[in-house]
Amino acid sequence: MNYRFAAEKDCALILSFIRALAEYEKMEDQVVATEELLREWIFEKKKAEVIFALEDGKEVGFALFFHNFSTFLGRAGIYLEDLFVLPEYRGRGHGKALIATLAQITVERGCGRLEWSCLDWNQPSIDFYLSLGARPLEDWTEYRVTGDALTKLAGEAGNKQQTGIDH
Repeated sequence: MNYRFAAEKDCALILSFIRALAEYEKMEDQVVATEELLREWIFEKKKAEVIFALEDGKEVGFALFFHNFSTFLGRAGIYLEDLFVLPEYRGRGHGKALIATLAQITVERGCGRLEWSCLDWNQPSIDFYLSLGARPLEDWTEYRVTGDALTKLAGEAGNKQQTGIDH
């Protein structure tokens, strides 16, 4: 597979893949990302990276990922946030090649693991991931705090002086 890392000029393309993924997952109404936000967080703050799968020079799939950290392993890992291949290019090995490329990046960077989440109803993706040797984590449930609940929880921490946190 041919692939390339995204550049700042690709923010509109990244957003188009995010919207296509959201449509597939029936979550279009949850996308609030903009090109400006992607530019800030991916390229200015360097909080994530994107690679594109290419076919005949055309971007046909993408993977957005970032580093996390395992205290048990004592080193970073890579978390795959999004993986998406355009429907008309599926079945040609692009998804597998994107994950294999991420595995290669994980190993080259000395990271201890590559992980991701998958929607419970997405059986085609689950079957695909199992075919790669991935296994679901047992005894773990993912939790998330966003929106008003996040703001309320943050407010309970008080100011920096009270918590002793200094950024």
